[in-house]
Amino acid sequence: MNCHFFQVDAFTTSVFSGNSACVVLLEDWIDDITLLNIARENAVAETAFIFRQDDHFRLRWFTPDIEIDLCGHATLAAGHVVLSHLEPETKAATFDTISGKLQVTRYDSMYCMDLPSRPPAIAKLPPSIAESLSQPPMEVLKGRDYILVYREESEVANLQINREQFDRINLDPGGVAATAPGNDCDFVSRFFTPQATILEDPVTGSAHCSLAPFWGRRLDKNELDAKQISTRGGELHCKVQGNRVHLFGHAITYAEGRIHF
Repeated sequence: MNCHFFQVDAFTTSVFSGNSACVVLLEDWIDDITLLNIARENAVAETAFIFRQDDHFRLRWFTPDIEIDLCGHATLAAGHVVLSHLEPETKAATFDTISGKLQVTRYDSMYCMDLPSRPPAIAKLPPSIAESLSQPPMEVLKGRDYILVYREESEVANLQINREQFDRINLDPGGVAATAPGNDCDFVSRFFTPQATILEDPVTGSAHCSLAPFWGRRLDKNELDAKQISTRGGELHCKVQGNRVHLFGHAITYAEGRIHF
């Protein structure tokens, strides 16, 4: 079997930044073990597997470790592949996923993703996470992921994780987002996943399904500009609309090829 694939940097306008995802085009589903092995071989944060079904695409997301229920940057990458490479004459791509139908729409030079809102609630931080942090947060909330709120951007930027301690907890399929008001944007964040091959995710679209509604309430705004201040970094524009979050971002193709196995 051989599959056409693309590697895309999402939430950025230039390669070597943003979050990298592979998008693999299938003619039909293959077994889950093979899908996971392909994701491991790709060695990026997420691999999106898609195939056309009638007027939309089926979509699943795999990290090098597990299948997950929602991935923003790989959805953006899949939308970019469909709208820029497969069907450049169309304006929107619809994906059928385990998180429902998701749509990626061309929006000027960017793309807009329509994702579910996951407002976080006040929570207690598990000791394994608390003991792994170089600095305790000001507040703790939880949606799918734990949200650690800090007072200022520098605290998030300087946060260090004791991985040995951090990996003692299993948050499958969630992670931990550290966030604070931004110096030149509405809010910043970093995202960490215990027991994962890749500890810190460069740009995490799915986390903004919780971060955007949280900061929207806190700042009394429906539209927010966000930055993920990882080493690679990335920028997102968020619009909170009822039970949906619209995430706007750029994407750029890094590589294209075929997988043979």
